[in-house]
Amino acid sequence: MNTRKNLIPILLQCIFLSVTAQNNSQKPNFVIILADDLGYGDVGFTGGTQIKTPHIDALAKAGVTFTQGYVSAPVCGPSRAGLMTGRNQVNFGFDNNPIVDLPQFDHNFVGLPVGEETLADRLADLGYVNRLVGKWHLGEAEHFHPLKRGFHEFWGYLGGGHNYFPAKPDGEAYPNKIICNYKKPQPITYITDDKGDECVDFIRQHKDEPFFLYASFNAPHAPMQATKEDLKLFTHIKDKKRRTYCAMVHRLDVNVGRIIDELKSQKVYENTVIVFLSDNGGPCSNNTSINAPLNGQKGILLEGGIRVPFVMSYPNQIVADIKYNNPVLSLDLTPTFVALAGGDISPESKIDGVNIFPFINGENSERPHPEMKWRFTISASIREGDWKLVRLPDRLPMLYNLSNDIAEQNNIADENRDMVERMLKKLGDWDVSCPQVLFLEGNRWRREQVNLYDREYQLLQPK
Repeated sequence: MNTRKNLIPILLQCIFLSVTAQNNSQKPNFVIILADDLGYGDVGFTGGTQIKTPHIDALAKAGVTFTQGYVSAPVCGPSRAGLMTGRNQVNFGFDNNPIVDLPQFDHNFVGLPVGEETLADRLADLGYVNRLVGKWHLGEAEHFHPLKRGFHEFWGYLGGGHNYFPAKPDGEAYPNKIICNYKKPQPITYITDDKGDECVDFIRQHKDEPFFLYASFNAPHAPMQATKEDLKLFTHIKDKKRRTYCAMVHRLDVNVGRIIDELKSQKVYENTVIVFLSDNGGPCSNNTSINAPLNGQKGILLEGGIRVPFVMSYPNQIVADIKYNNPVLSLDLTPTFVALAGGDISPESKIDGVNIFPFINGENSERPHPEMKWRFTISASIREGDWKLVRLPDRLPMLYNLSNDIAEQNNIADENRDMVERMLKKLGDWDVSCPQVLFLEGNRWRREQVNLYDREYQLLQPK
C-alpha cells in the first residue's frame, strides 16, 4: 500500500513532465535578426538595385513583408529599448542613446530601467532558452546586463558598436572585448561572420527545446570595414565608402542565409518565427546608406529615420509571399511572440505594441495602429491614418499625407490648420504625461539633428 502511495506522486510528475515536453515541442521558436543602420532602399525586397541580398529577399518571399514597418525611435538605443519591451521607450524615460557623456547623469540610471520586463524575461517564464548574440546597447552598469534581463546566454558587447576586425592596441573606434558566459570567446576574425557562427551554434545546441535567438548584428554600422573578398564584388562602385558599405551589407546577407540554412538543417525551420528588420533608418551622411524612396535618415523623424525593412516568416502559420500594407511597429513583436508562445501580458504592463498575428492572417481587417507617436530629443511626430505631423523647435509644424507622398515632399500644413492644431494638441498632451527623461546626450547632437532636416536626400535608386 505504501509502495502505491509513493508511486502516485512519481506517476503524476511523469505525466506533468510528459505534458510539459509535449507543450514545449509545439511552441514555436523565435529568431530576431536585427541589422544596424541599414538603409531602407539597400535590400532587394524594398527596391534596392545596387546590393544583391538573395537570402534576406528569400526570407521576405517566404513570409510577410511589412510595407509600412516602423521602429519606435530613429537611433539605436531607444529603438532597441522599445523592441525589447513592447513599450514606447519614451513612456519610461529612455529618450536618448545610453551614453554617459554629461556629468549630471548617474551611469547607474543610463540604461533600460530594471522595472521594465523584456521579451527575453517573458519567454524565459514560458520555458524558452534565450541567447543574445552581438550588440546590447541598453546599459553597461551591472544591473542592466543581458544575463539579468532574461537572457541565459550572451556573446557580444554592451555598448553601441564594435570593430569588425581584431582591434589593434593603438586602434580607434571600438576596442571592446567580447563578453561571453558559456565559453572562452574565440579571437575575432570578421565580426559579422563570428556572430553568424554563434547563431548557428545556438540553433544546433537547442534544437530540441523552444528557443529565442536575438541575432543583433552591427552591420552596416560604422566603422566602415569590409573583407577584401567582399570589396572585390563592388569594384564598379567609384565611391570608396559606398563600396565598403555594400560589401558589409553583402556579408550580413550571407550570414542571414547561414542562420536560415541551419534552421532547415536541424529541421526546426517550419516551426520558427523569423523576423528581419533594422534598428533605424540608414545614416546617409555617415555610412552612405540609401533610404530611397524615403526622405530623411537616422536621427530624425522623417520616414527615412523610422520606416525600415521589416519581414516575418513562420512557415507553419504564415502564407508565403504576402504583403501587409497597414503600419506595424517593432513594439508589436513582444506581444505577438508572447501570444504565439501561449502566454499573455497583463494590462498593468502598459504594452504599446499589439499582437499583429490576427491582422496578418486576416482575422482582423482593421489597422493595428490607428495612431502612432514618436519623440526623440528635438523632434516629435504623430501619425493618424495616413496623415503625419512632424514638430521641430525652429519652425512651424510639417504635415504630410503618406498615401500619396511617401517621400514627404509636400508640406500641406497651411491648408490643414485645424488638423495641425488637433495633432499638435495630442503630441503636447503626450509630452506632459510622459515621465522625466533618465539621461541625455550632449547638446551637440541637438544642433546636428535639426540640420539633418534641411539636407537633401537621395530619393531614387542608383543606376
